[in-house]
Amino acid sequence: MTAIKHALQRDIFTPNDERLLSIVNVCKAGKKKKNCFLCATVTTERPVQVKVVKVKKSDKGDFYKRQIAWALRDLAVVDAKDAIKENPEFDLHFEKIYKWVASSTAEKNAFISCIWKLNQRYLRKKIDFVNVSSQLLEESVPSGENQSVTGGDEEAVDEYQELNAREEQDIEIMMEGCEYAISNAEAFAERLSRELQVLDGANIQSIMASEKQVNILMNLLDEALKEVDQIELKLSSYEEMLQSVKEQMDQISESNHLIHLSNTNNVKLLSEIEFLVNHMDLAKGHIKALQEGDLASSRGIEACTNAADALLQCMNVALRPGHDMLLAVKQQQQRFSDLREHFARRLASHLNNVFVQQGHDQSSTLAQHSVELTLPNHHPFHRDLLRYAKLMEWLKSTDYGKYEGLTKNYMDYLSRLYEREIKDFFEVAKIKMTGTTKESKKFATLPRKESAVKQETESLHGSSGKLTGSTSSLNKLSVQSSGNRRSQSSSLLDMGNMSASDLDVADRTKFDKIFEQVLSELEPLCLAEQDFISKFFKLQQHQSMPGTMTEAEELDGGTSSRQHNAGTPLPVSSEKDMIRQMMIKIFRCIEPELNNLIALGDKIDSFNSLYMLVKMSHHVWTAQNVDPASFLSTTLGNVLVTVKRNFDKCISNQIRQMEEVKISKKSKVGILPFVAEFEEFAGLAESIFKNAERRGDLDKAYSKLIRGVFVNVEKVANESQKTPRDVVMMENFHHIFATLSRLKISCLEAEKKEAKQKYTDHLQSYVIYSLGQPLEKLNHFFEGVEARVAQGIREEEVSYQLAFNKQELRKVIKEYPGKEVKKGLDNLYKKVDKHLCEEENLLQVVWHSMQDEFIRQYKHFEGLIARCYPGSGVTMEFTIQDILDYCSSIAQSH
Repeated sequence: MTAIKHALQRDIFTPNDERLLSIVNVCKAGKKKKNCFLCATVTTERPVQVKVVKVKKSDKGDFYKRQIAWALRDLAVVDAKDAIKENPEFDLHFEKIYKWVASSTAEKNAFISCIWKLNQRYLRKKIDFVNVSSQLLEESVPSGENQSVTGGDEEAVDEYQELNAREEQDIEIMMEGCEYAISNAEAFAERLSRELQVLDGANIQSIMASEKQVNILMNLLDEALKEVDQIELKLSSYEEMLQSVKEQMDQISESNHLIHLSNTNNVKLLSEIEFLVNHMDLAKGHIKALQEGDLASSRGIEACTNAADALLQCMNVALRPGHDMLLAVKQQQQRFSDLREHFARRLASHLNNVFVQQGHDQSSTLAQHSVELTLPNHHPFHRDLLRYAKLMEWLKSTDYGKYEGLTKNYMDYLSRLYEREIKDFFEVAKIKMTGTTKESKKFATLPRKESAVKQETESLHGSSGKLTGSTSSLNKLSVQSSGNRRSQSSSLLDMGNMSASDLDVADRTKFDKIFEQVLSELEPLCLAEQDFISKFFKLQQHQSMPGTMTEAEELDGGTSSRQHNAGTPLPVSSEKDMIRQMMIKIFRCIEPELNNLIALGDKIDSFNSLYMLVKMSHHVWTAQNVDPASFLSTTLGNVLVTVKRNFDKCISNQIRQMEEVKISKKSKVGILPFVAEFEEFAGLAESIFKNAERRGDLDKAYSKLIRGVFVNVEKVANESQKTPRDVVMMENFHHIFATLSRLKISCLEAEKKEAKQKYTDHLQSYVIYSLGQPLEKLNHFFEGVEARVAQGIREEEVSYQLAFNKQELRKVIKEYPGKEVKKGLDNLYKKVDKHLCEEENLLQVVWHSMQDEFIRQYKHFEGLIARCYPGSGVTMEFTIQDILDYCSSIAQSH
């Protein structure tokens, strides 16, 4: 073990300026026996640092390496496990507990003893030694407590100490004086022994010589002790005298403390009283205003508002702990509660009276607005009530029950008032739309039943004698001659010299203006009322994301919303929802009245749905830009769904009426009624939907209508007996193409091209069918020639066939002189003129196409003669110029 100790000192600790004091061979408890060494070391430099170092033998060789080091000041407990029995196990408690098993109990005891000594010298007993034998600790303490703490040499804690440089130098000098020291150790030892004896003798003589001085020193010490005894007696007397002074000073100090405590308590009490007086004292003027203040004048309202705010501040003051137990505070709070209750009742009663009075005042102004299409202005009423806005805010925060009661009363009074005004307003609008007078309708009593309104509007509409819309001309019309159809659709009404179309345009323009005025009157009314509700009842209007109706709401046209409007408002989760619920209750009649007006307009003229769709879309778009979740936006959105359904119904009715069209078997067809109606509809729609927000709806309607027109034109053409199918298709698709080209509807570009193609195809088909074989026998002759050529006979050898020789050719050509050809063309012209209608003016176009087709056939015959009968000299009896002359003269003569 000594060799290992020296090796560790030399290799590990000397390079780090450390000295190894103790070592123990250990292994960890409960694990495989992997041995290592725990070393107790101190540094050679000051301040001295004491450490416990774990040293382990390297796996790669015989040298040792430093693995981990702990500062001795971090060691909390040394547990030897057993103070009586020998046990090699012990624990060291650093930041965690390390359990070790020493190779022997002696090594463990020596190591713990070294730790004890280092603790006594450097740490002043900061380490707790548990289960360590007291004898072991006592043996390790030198005689004299002071020596264990301050005295003693480093060699007392270790059996070995390395020589320092001074000691090495002295030994070398001494050995140089004894040359035989190395060769004869016994002689050297004997010499050292003699010198030591001489030195001891000198020391004894020196001690004996100093005995006299020691006696003198002892005498001085005795005298000093006597002086000390005298000083102690004086100090004792002084202490007795000071004891009485101390008691008096203690009494004075305690008295001062009590005085200071009393002053502190008085200051705190004054502060609490001042706090209560300052925060819970209501001025007499405020009390009088709350009890007797005039709520009708502006000055009285201002005084009541200030008093209510002061009362609210007094009631909401944050009392400190214990204040609520004071009788005066309880009495003052009760007084404030009584004032609040009294003023809340007075305010609620006054405002209810104002609501009732406003209803009577507004009713008196209904008569003057009943004749004009305007709604009464509620701004003065709102202006007067807004003076109470701050008091309503106070009531909302102090007595929510009365606030809710006022809200309900306001909704009840105003809903009845607005219902009278709005129904009267819509009655005027209906009168202006139908063109009757108020007296003839006898609506002296308001509000009127919806059934009565419908019956009246039906009777008015039936007695007016005018057409009910452009689609009326499509109701199972029989296709007659162009002149008869024209006279039907443009029959004059008994209203001056205006035609039906002119009257329709005038009525539609009038309806459009009335409908726009209705929406323009309703919109500011709703917005003003909503703004007033927000300000008066202190409800915040938060801007939200655009609301969308559910699919069910869209399908039922908002009926579920209307049913809810008529009932009790749902529980609201926010102030924004409360505003909507109040608006729904107040204006519950707007949506039904709008729907009735829309139904009337649709019944007057189904094309009115186009005007309503554009106007309603614009107003919905405007309302959603202001507040997407507002009552106005939601209501107009529901009504827009109804308008959109009417529009779709109008389109469906037109398509159905197209399918129900019946044609006359005795007259030619001409331009079909629904084709002309589509032209009228498209022209009207383009003028209405110019720059409209809902252009997509019209484009969808166009697609449905044009497809219905295409299908039904073909259906009528197939059923036509008097007029050839190609003529019906050609004329109607030419009309459709001309309409689409004139209106330039972008979404119908494909249909325009299709119409043009159908027109061109059927024109060509009709020309070929009508022209047929003007030179029938000659045509049959050359068909035979072409058949022989197709069978493989060479063209120049056809003339040798018996049935197709030159003589047969000349015989056939002689049957078609110019006179016969002209006569046949004249009959053909009359036939074409009989088929075509005058409206489209296609006769010259068709005649020119027939002329070109006839010339093409003529050139074909001449080509066959030149190829199959070369050099025969056979030619036709007429020329191309003759054909041109015949066609021109026939056209001019007709």
